[in-house]
Amino acid sequence: MATPATAAPAQAVLGGGSGILLADAAGDVAACTLTTIGHDGAGRLVGITAGHCGDPGDAVIPEFGWDGTPVGTIVDDYPALDVAVVQFDPARVAPVNQVGGMTITGTGSPVDFPGVACKDGRTTGVTCGVTWLTDTVRHETWTQICVMEGDSGAPVVVGTTLVGMINAFIQVPCLSPTVGTTMDAALGAINAAGGVGAGFRPI
Repeated sequence: MATPATAAPAQAVLGGGSGILLADAAGDVAACTLTTIGHDGAGRLVGITAGHCGDPGDAVIPEFGWDGTPVGTIVDDYPALDVAVVQFDPARVAPVNQVGGMTITGTGSPVDFPGVACKDGRTTGVTCGVTWLTDTVRHETWTQICVMEGDSGAPVVVGTTLVGMINAFIQVPCLSPTVGTTMDAALGAINAAGGVGAGFRPI
């Protein structure tokens, strides 16, 4: 007896911690992690990820549980902060505030040493570590959170409060400190620009 084909879902389920693929016009693809998803002040469905994952115009494709077609586009980036804004097609994306073992209920300021923060990345999942320092001039935090390639953009939370994103590890993955942009700075830059993403609130 033939097994019926499994239909692709009507919408891709995406939230902070979801794996995403970013494809440019040449067909090059990078795997990263969505930091958060929600609506901006104009009601658009938008997300945030690490800026080095792609460039404006690149297609955004869910990595898992989807048929490989784009559901969004990078529409803006902020190179000084390594932050990018994604605009999603609301007909093709079901936004959620919980992915795996991480829930995001709002945004806030990062903790200082010796506070502990956690991240949810597409490569290494949920890991936690001490915060070594928060640099208010460079708008970044240094933590001992374990990350590897593909975790770029992963949400950094304290409890259920989104306080930053993962951008890089210093030398050795999961052994060296990790650097990330603070969410205060990311949202401040997006709001100041006044374009897509201004007035962002997570789901």
